[in-house]
Parts: sequence; structure tokens; C-alpha cells
Amino acid sequence: MPAVWDASNLGISALVTVGMQTTFYCIAAYYQFDKLTDFAGGTNFIVVAVLTFFLGQKYPLQWNTIDIRKAVVTSMICLWGARLVTYLVYRILKIERDNRFDEMRHDPLKFAVFWVFQAAWVFIVSLPVMFVNAPNNSIANGAPKFGNARDIAGICLFVVGLLVETVADLQKNSYRNNPDNRGHWCDVGLWSWSRHPNYFGEITIWSSVFLISTNVLKRWQWTAVLSPVFTAVLLLFVSGMPILEKSADRKYGNREDYLSYKKSTSPLIPLPPSIFQNLPQPVKFILFEYPMYNNTEAAGSPLNTPTENPRKYS
Repeated sequence: MPAVWDASNLGISALVTVGMQTTFYCIAAYYQFDKLTDFAGGTNFIVVAVLTFFLGQKYPLQWNTIDIRKAVVTSMICLWGARLVTYLVYRILKIERDNRFDEMRHDPLKFAVFWVFQAAWVFIVSLPVMFVNAPNNSIANGAPKFGNARDIAGICLFVVGLLVETVADLQKNSYRNNPDNRGHWCDVGLWSWSRHPNYFGEITIWSSVFLISTNVLKRWQWTAVLSPVFTAVLLLFVSGMPILEKSADRKYGNREDYLSYKKSTSPLIPLPPSIFQNLPQPVKFILFEYPMYNNTEAAGSPLNTPTENPRKYS
């Protein structure tokens, strides 16, 4: 049984996370290898979920004593993590080089900052999973029986988020693999309804896990809300949408068809363009259309010079 001070297995989860990220960092830094970073992050989530699940069970383990909520949440994270790792590893093997690390790959200290942040990301975002899997939060110890409204709503949200994220990744990958689309932004499928549907899926997934965890949270364990909040802040304001929006604006910002796409397409929540483009600006702001995503004044690189076929220039 875990010690009283670590009843939620936070300590051992932190040690495992730091150990995994440190090990992968040493290998990646020594060989200047880009192909481990996403694998290290995704698998760490799975390891923490599975570890805390088994630490939270009553032994000797029997099928009829397994806490269903713990099993469901752990399975959700394993499914999400396996899909994420598979996709990201496939992508890095194909592109071979991750340009995120071009300015830090040869500097061990700068490179270490990324791995420290990744360890913090894994630990903070995994908080709802750790609390659900905590021994004291089991159904046998008084937690609500599995199958209530929050459980069902959380599972439904998770399915929606996972489907949106998966389909968005597949659609973008297929679009980029078509030579005819070279030099054009992805605007098909879900990407015609949202400029970042994969991020919408990611935020939805961790919101769903937090929602299920609210069945068992007590006092300070409500810090689990940091999981969806941290995910949303990271994607909306730090390393996600601001960087991608700025990059796209610089490439295509002097093109009328791109400006029309951006004006009519929701930044995050998938909505029909005919509806979004006619919404008043205050409503668009509520739907995450922020001034920080408008960098079209930086447009004007040679990449933006129109050609006969706008989808074929690069």
C-alpha cells in the first residue's frame, strides 16, 4: 500500500516520469536524435496510467473486484496514448527531422529545457488519471458507483475528442501527401470547419477525463482541473495555435482565398463556415478568435506570389 503522504501515488508517478524523460533525454542528446521525443511523451502517459491503476487495486486481484471507473479511465488513456504515439512516430520517421529542435539540438542545456517541460506536461495533464486511480478513491471506499451522468458524459466527450483528433490528423496527413496540394494550407474535411480541429479534439479529451474524475475528487485533489486548463492554455496561447497561425499568415497572408478561409473558418471549435463568418465579432471572440491570431501584416514572402494553379506553388 502507498504511504499516507503519497495516497494518490503522485510521488511515484513523478519519479517514474522524471526517470523516463531523463533517460530519453540522455539518449536523444548524445545521439542528437529527434525520433524519441514524441515517443517519450506519449508512452509516459500510458506508463503512469497503467502504473497507478495497478497500485490502486485491491490484492489479491480478482476480476470481480476491479474498480470499473479506474479500468475505463486507464483504458481511455492507453487508447489515446497509443494512437498519439503511433501517429507522431510515423510522422517523425517520415520527415526525419523535427525543426522544433534546430536551435537547441546542439546545446544540451537548451535541449534539456524541452525535456523538463515535457516531464511537467505529462505529470500535470495526468493528474485526473492519478486521482481516479488512487486507492482511497475507489468505489469500494465510497466513491459513486460507475455509470452515472458524469461518467457517461465523460466517455461520450472522450469518443468525440478522439474521433475528431484522429480524423483531423488523417485528413491533414493525406492532404500533405498529395503533390497537387503543395504550398497550400489544409482546408478539407474537418479543416474546412476549424483551423485547428486536432487541438479541439485534444482539449475535449482531457476535459472528458477531468469530468469523470470529478466523481472522486476531494479537497486539494481538485487541482486536477489543471489538466484541461494547462492543455487549453498551452494550445491556445503558447506552443500551439499562436505559432501555427503566425506561420500560416506569413506564408499566405497576402492571398485573398486564404484571408477568406480564415475569416469564415472557426479557429478551434468546428462550425459550418456559413454560420461562423456571419457571427458578430464579440461572439467570435468567445469562440477563441483572438487578435493574437492575426499576423497577416507579416505576409509577403516569395512563397506568396500567385501562380496559375494556387495549389502548386511552394
